[in-house]
Amino acid sequence: MLLAVLGALLVALPAFAGNYLLSVATLILYLAFAGQAWNVMMGFAGQLSLGHSLYVGVAAYMAGGLFFHYGIGPWAGLWLAMLVCVLMGAAIGFLAFRFGISGVYFALLTIAFAEFTRIGFDHLDWLGGPGGMFLRVAQRDVWDLANFRGPPAMYYYTMLALAAGAFALCAWLLRSRAGYYWQAIRENEEAAQALGINTFRWKMIAVMISSAMTAVAGVFFAFYYNNLFPEQIFHISRSIEIILGPIIGGVGTLFGPIVGAALLTLLGDGITELLAAFGWEIPGIKQVFYGVVLLAVIMFLPHGIWPALARRLGISK
Repeated sequence: MLLAVLGALLVALPAFAGNYLLSVATLILYLAFAGQAWNVMMGFAGQLSLGHSLYVGVAAYMAGGLFFHYGIGPWAGLWLAMLVCVLMGAAIGFLAFRFGISGVYFALLTIAFAEFTRIGFDHLDWLGGPGGMFLRVAQRDVWDLANFRGPPAMYYYTMLALAAGAFALCAWLLRSRAGYYWQAIRENEEAAQALGINTFRWKMIAVMISSAMTAVAGVFFAFYYNNLFPEQIFHISRSIEIILGPIIGGVGTLFGPIVGAALLTLLGDGITELLAAFGWEIPGIKQVFYGVVLLAVIMFLPHGIWPALARRLGISK
């Protein structure tokens, strides 16, 4: 019932919200979607990645490059971007899992791949190099879905549909055989192997699903912001931005990425606007705030906000 009410409110939001509020809501939904993608890999299967900016950046550049140079719309570029990101995720997973790399070493491997890719794209003049690539923007009052151009409401509804789809997919995955296998691997991989679970296969599946979902977020990023810089999109701060929502909201839960993304975005933007109202512009204040929130959650709610809130409300996590 609560979920239906929330859904109705979100659908009706553009009717009474201005462009700024819609942009904030779109950012929340984007981070919730990307957080769900990361959650499949870490929250469900227990494989810590700190390099998901790799998939965001590669997908954004692939779809953006096809549009910039050849006028190919984002929907065609999306499938190619997903395929390439799945292959990259599979390559990273194969190298790691075949040679027994896990935990913090796997996290460092994902950071390394993202950083190597950033250096490579810095030298790709065809995609703008360090100077960046800028997609053509047409100011339209009508929806142009073929080229993904239109008013803020179009981007909001697209991201709302993607976030709802990711939520439904993750809910189904958690209750499927894959979900049970992933949770067994997350809790104790050796015990899962002893039970006959092919841990290599199921970890690979988790990585590929996560990378495919993150690729969708990358294509949206390209056509929403319309400018791409390797230093910006492949930076580790992009990966941290993705994982903060699930960590603060609750890793491995369905609502955790949503709660975490909403809390961080609303409070982070709220603090920035409040300081601006007093004429204070403090560089990096939002990042400092994120760090304080993360520290508080680790100290007082180590499992995240949503599990504690769910217990209070008497509902399932």
